[in-house]
Amino acid sequence: MKFNIILEPSEEGGFNVSVPALDGCFTQGNTEIS
Repeated sequence: MKFNIILEPSEEGGFNVSVPALDGCFTQGNTEIS
């Protein structure tokens, strides 16, 4: 199963990532890879 993700730069540095199809699915990392 594949899901679309939203990868956005964070104001504090790093990135915020969410999966719109999965309510509450959110994470963050220092780089796009992490």
